[in-house]
Amino acid sequence: MFKAIWLDQADGKTRASVRQLSEADLPAGDTTVRIEYSTLNYKDALAITGRSPVVRKFPMVPGIDCAGTVEATSFPGLQVGDKVVLTGWGHGELHWGGMAEKARVSGERLLKLPAEMSARQAMAVGTAGLTAMLAVLAIERHGSRPENGDVLVTGAGGGVGGFAVAFMSRSGWRVQASSGRPMETERIKRLGASEVLPRSELGSQGKSLQKERWAAVVDSLGSHTLANACAGTRYGGIVAACGLAQGMDFPSSVAPFILRGVHLAGIDSVYASNELRAAAWARIAAQLGGPMLDDLVQEISLEGAVPSSAELIGGGIKGRLVVAMAGSETQARDN
Repeated sequence: MFKAIWLDQADGKTRASVRQLSEADLPAGDTTVRIEYSTLNYKDALAITGRSPVVRKFPMVPGIDCAGTVEATSFPGLQVGDKVVLTGWGHGELHWGGMAEKARVSGERLLKLPAEMSARQAMAVGTAGLTAMLAVLAIERHGSRPENGDVLVTGAGGGVGGFAVAFMSRSGWRVQASSGRPMETERIKRLGASEVLPRSELGSQGKSLQKERWAAVVDSLGSHTLANACAGTRYGGIVAACGLAQGMDFPSSVAPFILRGVHLAGIDSVYASNELRAAAWARIAAQLGGPMLDDLVQEISLEGAVPSSAELIGGGIKGRLVVAMAGSETQARDN
């Protein structure tokens, strides 16, 4: 038997509980994983609380991320005892996810963890850090380099933005960060930002072309912020768009793209290829260390994930929430 967060519906409302399941309850798949850590992402919180129709079918075990050890597998290239990570691929939405002590999945969706990375570190990073690193790699593939100018990171107080600040800084860039949380300024600077701009500077409608300020941008907000970021990007620069915290709209014009040759790159971590994922995780493992994870991570238990979901949506939790399963390396605290 093992514990899992169980989501079902009654009268159109989502109900979340922690229940005991057996391996016979697990869905079909060629690989069984003993999960050591998961992560409570914003999307997971929406699923658990039912605030948004994230879950496509019920019953569901939420959790878009998990990391642990292979217990059984028939998938070529995997062996019992391998340390693996799973992010995205519709888990927690269409397929049972990682908020459980065990999972059964398709081995083609699993990646072996870099040797120097633990399961806890992988989940401290999770989808947020993977998305940020995919943006970094897109900027580098475009040919942008630190000597070309500064990089702007929007939403720097959030998970994706925080990791983007750290990764870009550790890749040699001078980082200008944007955040709507003045109380987070010192933490964002510890992550590597040289300057923190108020969100109001970019968050409302602006001109289609503005002063050329940044050689590259990592944007997790969308809407007016993304439009202003494009308008202020230097000739031939690149904007990596990876989020919609401000909105899905893009109130801009073609001016930055046809008059300055600005490139707009879309970043998707859910269905990114394993080739891209492997490159990103290898780079992440090489850049871990120092105060980065300490400044981004809190640890909770599986039981604590349910009440923490409402708190996360309400803005009462800052940084990343790592969910420790029973028997994991460290003792989780209950919220």
